[in-house]
Amino acid sequence: MPCQYPDSSPHPAQTAAIAPSVFKTLRGTNAEMERFAWIGDELAIAIWRRETDEELTSYIQPGHHTLSCYLAGGYRTEREQMPGMYGSPGRLCTLPDNHESHWMVRDTLRFLHVYFLPQHFTRRAVTELDREPRELTLADRTYFAHPCIASLCERLEGVPWQGADALLQANEITHAILSELLKSQSSQRRDLRLKGGLAPAVRRRLAEFIEAHLDRSITLGMLAHIACMSEYHLARMFRISFGMPPHAWIAERRIDCAKQLLKTGTMSLQQIALACGYADLSHFSHRFRAAAGVAPSRYRKALTSD
Repeated sequence: MPCQYPDSSPHPAQTAAIAPSVFKTLRGTNAEMERFAWIGDELAIAIWRRETDEELTSYIQPGHHTLSCYLAGGYRTEREQMPGMYGSPGRLCTLPDNHESHWMVRDTLRFLHVYFLPQHFTRRAVTELDREPRELTLADRTYFAHPCIASLCERLEGVPWQGADALLQANEITHAILSELLKSQSSQRRDLRLKGGLAPAVRRRLAEFIEAHLDRSITLGMLAHIACMSEYHLARMFRISFGMPPHAWIAERRIDCAKQLLKTGTMSLQQIALACGYADLSHFSHRFRAAAGVAPSRYRKALTSD
């Protein structure tokens, strides 16, 4: 029997603002949901199955990004704006937050959906592409091939989605998918006219300084000195060019650094705490649990157990 539909709101332990509109649309069709999970970081995943002679489904400005990966079937399913193009296992679709599409489903298909907010996608622009978050968005693409993303989706399908450790693994795989999407499926925002913000060279210097000094206390004054501007002006320009205020960016980079050291290194928790700029192990554990949902030791065990 198909599982029960979850409530469209995340678990209280999550701080998610996303309420996936594409998910809600599918609930109103003949689609059966096999699995659904909130996996942390305002990310949601679902596996759906559809079987129909013919049914039209429309998505209109959902407000969130969606990645769709066909797992089975879809040979007679097409997007109305692109007649003659049909789905098949391993084919991918990216549906940006502001897109509109209409799909004619005429056969049996099974597919994985990843739901995520625009800021999840574009925040990576600074660290992975040296671009401003406001410059890029997810491209609207239908039935394209990307072996790496398709493989990650198959891996995501194959892991369990229940329990803290399983959710951490699903979260990790999903973040890998988002990185691949950023590299291959990002597009320049149309009619973009950048106003304000930091010059690329200044943004780069600030990002490099923060990465090199995560083990120290970083003040707004230090960043303002590097940027050669007042603390007030730097705070405003930083938010525009990084997508968040300085303290939030630094906090996220510390957590990211800690995650990487927990997954790939042999340092003790105390050493990781100091390397990432936390006052002590207790402070590190508290901050990490608030961000990742589990203690650092649990995170390390879950992601190094394979």
